[in-house]
Amino acid sequence: MALASFITVVVIRKNANSHANRLIREAIEKAEMLKKEKIVQAKEEILQFKLKNEQEILEKNNNLLKLETRLKQREQQVNQRSEELQKRQKEFEAKSSVVNEKLEWVSQKEAELEKALKQKTEMLEKISGISREEARNQLIESMKEEARNEAIAYIKDIMDEAKITAQNEAKKIVIETIQRTAVENAIENTVSVFNIESDEIKGRIIGREGRNIRTLEALTGVEIIIDDSPDAILLSSFDPIRREIARLSLQKLITDGRIHPARIEEVVAKTEKQIEQEIIEVGKRTVVELGIHGMHPELIRLVGKMKYRSSYGQNLLHHSKEVARLCANMAAELGLNAQKAKRAGLLHDIGKVAENESDLPHAILGMNLAEKYKEKPEVCNAIGSHHEEIEMNTLLAPIVQVCDAISGARPGARREVVEAYMQRLHKLEELALSYPGVVKTFAIQAGRELRVIVGADKVTDDEANRISYELSRKIQEEMTYPGQIKITVIRETRVVNYAK
Repeated sequence: MALASFITVVVIRKNANSHANRLIREAIEKAEMLKKEKIVQAKEEILQFKLKNEQEILEKNNNLLKLETRLKQREQQVNQRSEELQKRQKEFEAKSSVVNEKLEWVSQKEAELEKALKQKTEMLEKISGISREEARNQLIESMKEEARNEAIAYIKDIMDEAKITAQNEAKKIVIETIQRTAVENAIENTVSVFNIESDEIKGRIIGREGRNIRTLEALTGVEIIIDDSPDAILLSSFDPIRREIARLSLQKLITDGRIHPARIEEVVAKTEKQIEQEIIEVGKRTVVELGIHGMHPELIRLVGKMKYRSSYGQNLLHHSKEVARLCANMAAELGLNAQKAKRAGLLHDIGKVAENESDLPHAILGMNLAEKYKEKPEVCNAIGSHHEEIEMNTLLAPIVQVCDAISGARPGARREVVEAYMQRLHKLEELALSYPGVVKTFAIQAGRELRVIVGADKVTDDEANRISYELSRKIQEEMTYPGQIKITVIRETRVVNYAK
């Protein structure tokens, strides 16, 4: 058994060795075959890469040949152009010599002509009796005068054409604006009349040794004038609010029947509060009526105070409301912001009711108040520039200025001081008389028209036209006036003979 097992093991080992040898031979053969395949594949790739490189080199050589060909062509072209330039340079040098010869000949001729012209000029000066400079100056002055007349005529034609095209539309806008705005005119005075029933009440108002009337005057700041009129007492003050406080206080005292210093103090204090509340209510009603929103309460209060102020006899609140409506209508017609225009129109005279005393013009003071209470820059500029104290830099400013003039210039709207009116007429006539050739001047139509009569022997038609134009410019620059002034220059020739 042991021998048999040993033999079996030997046989198995022999078979295993033979199998292993066979596997090794097969692996070696496969490796040889794989090696040969890889070598063949590498040779093929090397061959393809070589072919590809040779093709690229060939293409680059072809491109180089093409570039070389182009360079040769360019070189030939450059050589040709260089030859052409050299040829042209030679031609130019030849022509330049000819031109120089001609220039020399022209210079000689010019010298000869100048000499001949000088001789003829000297001959003409001897014949005419004036020098060349004098003749030139006369010609220049003549041409200046002719140019000036033509320029004035041209300006007149342009202005006439502009008036034809623009005046109708402007009149339409202004007239429609005025027609759409209608407020009553109130005339305020510096004196209020308080009616009383009897002399007994007058004596009670005066009080023992005049103590009641002195107390009332001291508390209200109003001068109470008691004269021989049996049924009236005059309340005199330049402050309408004080006059109104005094009038209402007197009315309450007489109705109550108790008239003594302590009661007067109590009634005046209550009346002041009542007037202050009424001022605020008037301001609120005004801004609501005009549809203005977001205005500072202090500005609303100042608007209410306008009710008790007047300007040249025109109630300031009515005037400001009228200007506000005019501004809104005109701004709407011109395609501008109507709300801002209305706001600027209402506040344009707000400086007249400012409580602090100031040396500033009311327009500047009003602008400062508007800036203080956060109004828009356009509104502030329109307020400050409506009397041209500052420069206008918005389109609202001229609208406010024009509407202020429209409201104040209407017949019956304001009462001008006679002296100022006469001074304006006298100034108009003086300005016209300052021009040479003016014989007489007449300011007519309440200063709305100026007629200038010139001497026919001293002033030509063109000069009359120039006087009219220059006088209108001068009046605009030197005078302040409502509306517009028509300047009419009259030049007539009168021939007079006598039959004997």
